[in-house]
Amino acid sequence: MTDAQIIATAQQVGSQALRWLHSYYDRGLGGFGDEATFDLANPNDIYKPLGEVALATGLLLREGVAGADDTRIARQVIDLAWAELREGDLLYDRQLRYPLMTDPLEVYVHFARAGYRHRPLEEQLATLNRLHSVRASEQLPSRRLASANARRVIGLDQLEDWDALAAATWLGATPEPWLIDWLTAYYVTHSVFHLTDWGARPECLSPRIRDYLRDWLPAWLDVWQEVGHWDLVGELLIVAACIGELEQGTTGWAALASAQLPDGLLPKDANTATEGDPAQLLADHGHTAVVAVVAATTTLARALGGTAGASAGAPAVTLGAPPES
Repeated sequence: MTDAQIIATAQQVGSQALRWLHSYYDRGLGGFGDEATFDLANPNDIYKPLGEVALATGLLLREGVAGADDTRIARQVIDLAWAELREGDLLYDRQLRYPLMTDPLEVYVHFARAGYRHRPLEEQLATLNRLHSVRASEQLPSRRLASANARRVIGLDQLEDWDALAAATWLGATPEPWLIDWLTAYYVTHSVFHLTDWGARPECLSPRIRDYLRDWLPAWLDVWQEVGHWDLVGELLIVAACIGELEQGTTGWAALASAQLPDGLLPKDANTATEGDPAQLLADHGHTAVVAVVAATTTLARALGGTAGASAGAPAVTLGAPPES
């Protein structure tokens, strides 16, 4: 593929995936459907996917590389997700009850990046940011990077040693690349995402890590293309964009375009059913749609020069009132 073909394919795959997501969330699927409280019975069921949808649409709005229709659709989807979280009140309540949990911060940052702000929650996060107990809590290294990047984006005081945070990850050790497994590959991709703030800060990757990725990303893409794990292929394409190696994603983009169905559904892998109950289809393939939107957005931003760091078309600050305790 030429650069122009990569751009065209990424735009097509990402736009169709975005519209597929919109078709589900616009029908009320993917929402809580009840009076959800801070004590979520299954955070991975609805809560986590809402944050992922906000990530994809928020980045699309940040970069400003999508067309007018896709920008409008992205705004509608993130509006729906923000409403499901009671305009930040649910996040505020959950953080208040569980101060050592980082998921309210990690979900909130995707909305804040697109201009949706909740001042009481940010005041609460600023207080927690100063506590040694919170910073000393046990976390996987890639999750610690996620929290650090979220604080950076929101504008909290930076107390992080980024070199140390990177060194604590599997990627930071630049180990034997042939021993990578499925779960470790996800840790690798997320380490890159958070170190670079999804491609906005490519300079935050050390030359050693960038060279390691440049050397081994093509082989990893080949492995997961061969087994048809399209979700992980998409995540590796985001890494290619974050390090500025778009041509390494040539076969990956062609494979995703071939795997995508006419309605925009992108299977997470070659073995999961792509027909049946709509709610189950969203649960099975919603993350892959998110990944496709993010991969397309970061690829287009790197190729065309997006508006990284700016909240393109961001609404006025949206403040939810703090819930009564």
